[in-house]
Amino acid sequence: MKSAVKRIGVLTSGGDAPGMNAAIRAVVRAAMHFGIECIGIRRGYHGLINGDFVKLDFESVSDISRRGGTVLYSARSLEFKEEAGRNKALATCKLLGLDSVVAIGGDGTFKGLLSLANAGLSVIGIPGTIDNDIACSTYTIGYDTACNTALESIDRLRDTMKSHERCSVVEVMGHRAGHLAVSVGIACGATVVLVPERKVDYEKDVIEPIREARLGGRTHFMVIVAEGVEGSAYQVADKIKEATSLDTRVTVLGHVQRGGSPTARDRLVATYMGHEAVRLLAEGKTCRVVAMDGDKVVDYDINEALAMKKDLDKEGLQVLRDLTGME
Repeated sequence: MKSAVKRIGVLTSGGDAPGMNAAIRAVVRAAMHFGIECIGIRRGYHGLINGDFVKLDFESVSDISRRGGTVLYSARSLEFKEEAGRNKALATCKLLGLDSVVAIGGDGTFKGLLSLANAGLSVIGIPGTIDNDIACSTYTIGYDTACNTALESIDRLRDTMKSHERCSVVEVMGHRAGHLAVSVGIACGATVVLVPERKVDYEKDVIEPIREARLGGRTHFMVIVAEGVEGSAYQVADKIKEATSLDTRVTVLGHVQRGGSPTARDRLVATYMGHEAVRLLAEGKTCRVVAMDGDKVVDYDINEALAMKKDLDKEGLQVLRDLTGME
């Protein structure tokens, strides 16, 4: 099949996520299969503005799938939000002979692709974020690895909390979305899970479940808090200590959740998505976001994808309600 494009630029933008390297590898290898050249744009849209690039081939992406982070680096570019910055980026595309761009990231990344599409470039977005908050996709690259990383840390914390009969308040990532907190909370058997999508009634949602657990014989307690919850993990801990007199400790997992070798699931999903992105471009399709609908790879128009809304998983919430009393 003769490809509709000749040279692809691939970049990663926004927060890094485990599995991005697997997606980069898939884009490069698929491009070679379709007879397309591939140029790596380093440091996201910032690199596109400043001409920071590297030519990618079969060997240059060998053995990167197992590595965390992104070999192309990532950055958030305020300059790209301005017309002058976008014009510089388009000039770089023209200079390098790029007729298409594949970008791996979140909603902000996809909005950037729209501006390139409006200028005539073929563009495809791939959802990569540990928050799993891209509305058009049931799964995003990096989510499974982040869940497992958080879970491993929490399991270790539970050992010491149990030894000292303490309450542990653990903050996980999720500034605007609590998907990570819900999954981690279910997996670790948390006493309480707090997410930004739900307003917190401290007496009902936090203190009472802890009291019920204590009456049931438990002497240590695990409270999972998404970083976007009103207040902070430290304020949650203070309220627990004030109401229960428990020895309460806070652990903020922070950016450790972004790192580490990606799980099999993240490598597989990233590979399928990367291959699909190139296949779409080769067929002459543009302005699309590759996504997962359950276990199936699908694609949406970028405008449609950005207009979608995503709430927390209803089944997961029901499990939490049944096991923790969460409202």
